[in-house]
This record gives sequence, structure tokens and C-alpha cells, in this order.
Amino acid sequence: MIDRRRFLSGAGRTAAGVAMMGSPLGALAQGRKEVYVGGTRATVVDIHAHCLFQEVAPIIAGTEMANADLGDFLTLGPRRIDEMDSRGIDIAALSVNRFWWYVADEARARDIVRINDEGLAAWCDDHPDRFVALSSPAMQHPEMAAEQLDYAVNELGHRGASILGHVNGVVPSGPEYDVFWAKAQELDVPVFMHPDNARNLIQPGQLDGIGGLNNIVGNPLETAVFLTRMILEGTLDRFPDLIVVGAHGGGYLPSYLGRTEVACARNGANCVNEKNPSEYLKDQILVDTMVFSEEALRHLVAEVGPSQVVYGSDMPFAWPDTIDLVVDSPHLSDEEKLAILGGNLMRLLRIESA
Repeated sequence: MIDRRRFLSGAGRTAAGVAMMGSPLGALAQGRKEVYVGGTRATVVDIHAHCLFQEVAPIIAGTEMANADLGDFLTLGPRRIDEMDSRGIDIAALSVNRFWWYVADEARARDIVRINDEGLAAWCDDHPDRFVALSSPAMQHPEMAAEQLDYAVNELGHRGASILGHVNGVVPSGPEYDVFWAKAQELDVPVFMHPDNARNLIQPGQLDGIGGLNNIVGNPLETAVFLTRMILEGTLDRFPDLIVVGAHGGGYLPSYLGRTEVACARNGANCVNEKNPSEYLKDQILVDTMVFSEEALRHLVAEVGPSQVVYGSDMPFAWPDTIDLVVDSPHLSDEEKLAILGGNLMRLLRIESA
């Protein structure tokens, strides 16, 4: 176990950064960008922040996981904080979310997740005003995943979980995964779903070639399928207090919601959801801001509501930042902008401002 100070219970240790010029958040480090909405200093919280820990390398050596990409650019260090400062991000919810360990047996999966979760806890403990953590449990072993989430939340202070859109090809919406969903609901923590190029949906090679279509097309497709199955197969009804956050604007689901709305009225659809799909997007499903255009953001908020949209950066990957997209939106009120930039996540992740 990593040697670290005990993570204090409650959210009080997490402060929403600092600001200068008499702001209620205190005095900023020189060069740190401040984000203002209508004269109010916004606290910007990021749900979509990647990282990894090199300490897992010995565990996967000589296994089918040995080719996992452990690139140094995902390792946490001072440059992560510098990049957050340059963008105006106050707090990042970190997760290890490439999920290559979903093929691991129980023993290795337990060790890998323990290293990741305790590494996150140690980093957050060293930077309590800038980071919170999301556990990434081994979903291929649902009972163990529930135990891992319980340990991460109750012993390490994590604020939720991060999972892939499928578990070795199977979307985790069936009853065999209920033990995990029940634990997330019991702990009252959100689950951030991040895709991996729709490997469970697309024939090998079909998205190869120019443009990075495995990412551009595959990722939003995987997210849309995951969220739709969680709705139509009744998972969200079985766990009515469960909160799920979909990466990349919720994929294609909010963009073409009308087609999903009428799906269950068709012959042979056999849906078991108790409400219209759009209703789940108003309470149990949140999405991040990674849609990159003014009209896409307007449409996203129109479909799901401002309370269901949260800021995401995808750091450290090279994507356009959406902070200014939110701040400059002519369609949002100042109150809605402040909620999307950080207020919604501060509530969801139990982050208290200074």
C-alpha cells in the first residue's frame, strides 16, 4: 500500500482553487488563468482527465497486457498543473481510463486497481485543492469491482468511478453487473463512462486509415450504445438513484435523441425502461462539454438541460478546450454557465469552494 496521509472524510478538504484581486477564492499563483462569468469568478471543474501509474508495469510484464500503452505523457507531474493553470481549470477529477486490465484475472486485476487507486489518492492528498479521484475498478469481476469501489470511496476518499463502455465486448447493463451498480448507488457516487474506440461494435480495420475514425466515430458510438442500453434494458430503473456521466457529450445519443424516443414503440423492440429515454437524460445521465461548437453546445443543453452538462477537457490529449465555448455562449444564462463550468460537478463530487 502506498504510504500516504489519511484522507479526511467529507468534501471540506477540496477547495476550488484560488483567485486574485479580492476574489473570494484567495490569491492565485502568478500566471494562472482566471475564468469569469458576468463578473463572477467561476470555479472550473473537469470530469474528463486521464492519467496512469507506471508502477503497474511489473505486474503486467509477460502477460497479454504487456503491450499496454504506459506513455509518460499520461503520468502525473508538474506539467499537468501547469496546463490546468493555463486553461483556467481549478479542479480535475482524475481517472485511469484506458481499461486494458479488463482482461486480467482476479489476482492481477486486484493489484492493478489497488496501485491505480492508491496512486490517485496519494496525488490528491498532495494536491487537495486541485484534484479529486475516480476509481477504475475491474468490471470483469463485478463483485470485486464493487469491493474496489467501496474501498476507494470509504478508505481513500475517491468521489466516484470510471468505467469502459463494455466489458470484454459486453455492455455492463445486464443483471450480472447489478452488484456493482448497487454499490455505486449505495455509496451515492457517480460513474463516469469513457469509451475505447468502439472495439466491441466495429469490425477490425473498418475505422483504420486517415482521420483517426476509431476515435472520431468509434468513441461517440460506444458511448451512445452504452447509455442507450442502460436506459432500454432497465438498468437505470433498477437503480433509480444511480448517476452516470457520458464522455464526449454523451456520444450520439443527445444528437439524435428523437430516434431513440420512438424506438420502444416499434414492433419487437422489447424495451423494459419505465420512462421515455429523454427523461433519464434529465436526471440520471450527465454529459460533458466536448462538442466543440456553439450550435452543438446549444443543442446539447436544449436536449438534456443545463443541470446535466459538465465541463470536460480530455487532458492531456489534444482537443479544443470548451471553457470559452461555455463562457461565450449567447444561449446560456450566467447561472447556467457557472453550473456547467463547475457548479454541477461541485455538487455531484461533493467539492466545497473556499
